[in-house]
This record gives sequence, C-alpha cells and structure tokens, in this order.
Amino acid sequence: MGSGYTVMSSKGHVRDLLKSSLSVDVEHAFEPTYRVLNDKRAVVKELKAAVQAADEIFLATDPDREGEAIAWHLIAAAEMPADAVKRVVFHEITDRAIADAFAHPRKINSDLVNAQQARRILDRLVGYKVTKLLQDKIRWGLTAGRVQSIALRLVVEREKRIDAFVAQEYWTIESLLNKQHLNGASGGFKARLFEIDGRKLALNGSDVKSGKHLVLQSAAEVEPHLALLQKSRFTVAAVKHGTRQSKPAPPFITSTLQQEASQRLHFNARRTMQIAQQLYEGLDIGAGNAGGLITYMRTDSVQVSQQAQSEARRFIGKTYGADYMPAKPPKYKTRAKAAQEAHEAIRPTSVLHSPAAVKAHLNKDQFRLYELIWQRFVASQMSNAVYDTIRIEIEAVPPEATPPYLFRATGSNLKFRGHLAVYEKMPTDAGSSANEDSAADAGKAQRFPHLEPGEALDLQKLLDLQHFTQPPPRYTEATLVRALEEHGIGRPSTYAPTVTLIQSSKRNYVKREGRNLHPTPTGRTISDLLSEYFTEEMDYAFTARMEEQLDDISEGASEWQPVLGEFYAPFEERLHIAQAQMPKQEVNEPIGRGCPKCETGDLIIKYGRWGKFIACNNYPDCRHTEPFLEKTGHLCPQCGTAEGGEIIEKRSRKNRLFYSCSRYPDCDFSAWKLPKDLTKTPAAAPADSTPVPG
Repeated sequence: MGSGYTVMSSKGHVRDLLKSSLSVDVEHAFEPTYRVLNDKRAVVKELKAAVQAADEIFLATDPDREGEAIAWHLIAAAEMPADAVKRVVFHEITDRAIADAFAHPRKINSDLVNAQQARRILDRLVGYKVTKLLQDKIRWGLTAGRVQSIALRLVVEREKRIDAFVAQEYWTIESLLNKQHLNGASGGFKARLFEIDGRKLALNGSDVKSGKHLVLQSAAEVEPHLALLQKSRFTVAAVKHGTRQSKPAPPFITSTLQQEASQRLHFNARRTMQIAQQLYEGLDIGAGNAGGLITYMRTDSVQVSQQAQSEARRFIGKTYGADYMPAKPPKYKTRAKAAQEAHEAIRPTSVLHSPAAVKAHLNKDQFRLYELIWQRFVASQMSNAVYDTIRIEIEAVPPEATPPYLFRATGSNLKFRGHLAVYEKMPTDAGSSANEDSAADAGKAQRFPHLEPGEALDLQKLLDLQHFTQPPPRYTEATLVRALEEHGIGRPSTYAPTVTLIQSSKRNYVKREGRNLHPTPTGRTISDLLSEYFTEEMDYAFTARMEEQLDDISEGASEWQPVLGEFYAPFEERLHIAQAQMPKQEVNEPIGRGCPKCETGDLIIKYGRWGKFIACNNYPDCRHTEPFLEKTGHLCPQCGTAEGGEIIEKRSRKNRLFYSCSRYPDCDFSAWKLPKDLTKTPAAAPADSTPVPG
C-alpha cells in the first residue's frame, strides 16, 4: 500500500439482527432492526476513531453479496461520512490485483446489499418462526432454516430410499477366448455376453432398473445358455480400432473443490474452506513474498482471466512441451444458472508458485490443498489426453438351430497423456452405488492378440457371475454439496455452513459414520413434520426459485420488499395451520440398557435446556437420570492410566466447549483445548456421541 495508509480489520460482520426477537417489522415493508454485535463493540469503537482522522476510507471486504453487506453495515456502525467512502474489490491478494482495485474504486452496490439483506431477512422469518414452532412442539434446542431444512430433507429422503430398496438378482456371462491352436500360451482375453437373439443383456444395475434389457435372473436361467455356449463356434464378427479423447476438468469452483478435497484428502467442507481462506489471505513464502496463493474461494464461475491463462500456457509449453498446450486457450461453461460471472474460478495467483516451490512455507494441510488447486488449474489449461481404443465383437453360434449369441470385448491404451501428466479427476460417488457398475469396465486394461473378422477362436472357459443391484449410496458431505448445487439451493458461501449445521450435536439431525451421513430419529421426525406442514418451503424447486429471485435482486431486476411480501403471506398462513394442528411429541433414543432404579424401564436419551441426558422411559413414575457424556476416546492425562478416567466434552454456562475428566469431581482435570499426545482408551470409541453411565 505504501505510506499514508492504515489497514484495519472488522473481523467479519459488525451488525446483525437482534437475537432476542424477530427484528423484522412485517407490517412495515419488512424493516429490519440491526445492532452492533456485542463482541464487535471494541472493534467498531476503534474504527470510529480511525475514521475521524482519515481523509479517505477504502472498504475492501469480500467480493460477494455478503462482503458488500458487511461494507454497508460498516458505514453505518462506524458512522463513516459518505463522501469519504470508496469500495474496492479484488479476487486475489497480490500487488497487481490490489493496485488495480485501488485505481478503480466504486460506490457500494446497493443491489448486492439488498439481495443479502433480503436473504438474511428471509432466513430470519423462516428460521425464527419455524424454530419457535419446533421448540414448542418437540423440544428446546431444535432449529429450522430455509436451506438447512432442505439439506436435511435430502439426507432423510435418501435414507428412505435405502430402507425401501429391494435388491434384484441378475447374472452375467463372460468367456475366456484365444486364437486357435495357442493352447492358452498368450493367456487369452475376456469377452462379455451382451446380446442374445438381438436383445441386449443387462450388464449392470442401471440396465436392470431401466427395464429395457433382457435380465438373467437366476442360475437356473443361465444354465441352458451355458450348455449351448459350451458347444458353440466362436468367430470374430468385427474389429474396430479408434481413438478417444479425454478433456481436462475445469478449474475448481467452491462446490467442486469441496467434493474433490473430500474424496482425495478426506477434508470435510468446513475444513476445506478454512484452509482455502488461509491460502487466499496470504502466507509468507520467502524473499519478502507475502501474498495470497489462490484467488477468492467462494465462487460458482469457471472463468479464468486472460492474464492467468497466458501465464499458464507459457509455463506448460516450457515445462511439458508444445504438444501439451492446446492451439487455443480452453473455455469452460459454468453449470450454475445464475453464476457470478464477474468472479474467477479458484486458481493459483501464479502458476510459477509451484507446489514444490512453496512446500517449505506451508503446513501439511495447506500444502495438500494448494497442490490440489494448482494441479487442477494447470491441467485445465492443457491438451486432451488421447487413447487408442479397440472393440471386438464375437459371434457364438450353437450347432442346433438356435439364435446366435454376441459377445463384446473392449480395451483402451493411453497414447498421449496430455492433462493427465498433471492431474486426473477422481470418479464421483454421487451417482451410482459402489461396485454396481464396475463389471461394465471389465477388460479395459487387457491386451488383445491380432484378430481379423471371420477368424475362428478357441473357447477356453465360461464364467457365470452373480450380481445384485445396490441401493443408492448415502450422502457424504461432498455429494450433499453437489446435490444442493444441482438443485440450485444455496450459494458457494452457504454450502459448508449448511452441511456443518445439520451435523451439530445441539440439533442432532444427522450423524456422520465414516464419510457417510445418516439421519437420526430426530432428523427424520423434523424433516417429515416440516414436509407435511410446509410443503412449499420444503420443495426443492421452491427453494431454488427463491435463490433465483435473490439473484434478480442482486442484478437490479427486482425490488427486495415485494419479493419478501410475495413469500411471507402464504408462509404465515401455513405457519398458523401448523401451530394449530401439529401434534406435540417427544423424540428420544434408546441406549440399549435397562433402568437400574425401577428395573422395568429402559434408559433413553432425552434433551433438556442444557443438552442431552439419560433418563428412564417410565418417567414420571421413575425419575432416574444420568449424565450423557460425549467421549473423545482418550484417557485423562491426570488420572486415566491409574483410575481409568476418560476425557469427555462438556459445555460451560455460556455454551462454550471444554474438556474434562469423566471422574469429576474425584479428578479435577479440565482444559479449553484437547491436549496433544494423549493416550487412547483401550477400546477407543469414536469421537461422536456415546452414552456412558456416570
């Protein structure tokens, strides 16, 4: 920046709606009531003092709606004079980008502010009122939200499909063939039966479900075909050689970064965005070079600046050779309907900052994520990979006058690596179940002898393989983000907070087991009730339309108050119906242990104002209770090795998380942070909620 500037941080939002009330006047154009957040009063006081001594004020908050709204709130909170305020926007923290931003300042974009204000008020109207309803009807601590409730519904509906799934048996037939008279010297090659009498055979679960293919449903159905094939004459019907090209994946956007980081690095969405924020804000990489390593990480656009493309092309040509650089810079199409096209994709601020060059200056997680982003971007600017392909069709004709069988063998060999020299995208697990379609890829890596049409082949072996269709896979965080994106629900800034929110222990809506998300009984109940009483708000299309209307506001095509008014009237009517008709109920979970006091009841997890506890289901006849301990799987460093104490999670009176010994008050160990180098319990339980008597 040079001399004469003072750089200060607001550390995020400084104003918001009051927590203690709705803070929206629905009778008067949805006028909001804002207040300075308690933990930001000192920050605002410092900013006010600095503003009074400044000639010019530059607001450099994030380049999205929320950033624009933060800047707008700062003007009001710090009482900034309008004629002194200038807004600067950049998508990377580099000398070049910041100098350009300060050379072209602008005014606050009121359309972006109004779009964010409408989103905040909309979420408050739904969240505040439906949350109160759920707490009145079910229990304290539950919450609802315009986007979080839809995310929960996706998880619950997927679980219902899994519960209702009935596996279907199907069989496939493979043949091991070879050129005649080789007697297995070359090992032969496999071909799969794919057509009987002109009817295509179901080769995978998708084929079975489609109903368009012939399905061999049992060993009894397969046996007659095997008998005929054993006596058949196998002949090469056709040999087709070709090439196939593989295009590189586009550079990352927020959703694809979260998905790939989950699959490759096993990062959850929140962790991915936290590390990306560190890379964006900047790290010292030596020689006085302390700039951002990546561009802004909340984006749904795959566009790349011409300058970045030119630098990447020079790097690719010099490092990998001219063949690896396409004739023209590639262009990618953004999938999101209302993508923020002014933004760029997530890319390194300079490809010259290679992972190897910066590794010594990054911690392990920062390096792994940066390497992923760098490789994906460089590969996106490279040439297609090229494969040589072969497809062999073999006719098997039985001696009797029966219809012929058609087998097929396919294969491919990499001819030119292209973008694969840098990065190969992992297959997504969002669409099909594990192993269900794996048989369809059989034989791709095998080698084939030279074959000519009409050539007779020797049958060495027949294989009949049993399969079962698989249920849809449970969502992971990554595939849930992808589903939200595909439905047009939420925006890049909301994906990570949403999937984190539905897993919070306070709500207990969704549990993560391994990488899979499972709805809890509470989550199922909440989703079903909301789907019954708030059909519009819980409809995927309705939520996506609301996002589009918010986009229209941000583009100046709609006014925010009429949009809220159109939503609120029917919502309020449904709310009144739910308040009158929704039954009161309690959702509890059995822990598999009898009550030690009355000996007839079962212990269940209940929820109170201070969280979970264990009680007898015979309440109020039996008032036995026990604390519910959140085990971490580590022995207490103070008494654990001798007395068997374990570290558990607890909450302070102000709901702050801390760690304590399970033997309190006999052991007084406690800490705000989980100590390092702890000893695991002999049968270390996972760090999620586990009931323990105490």
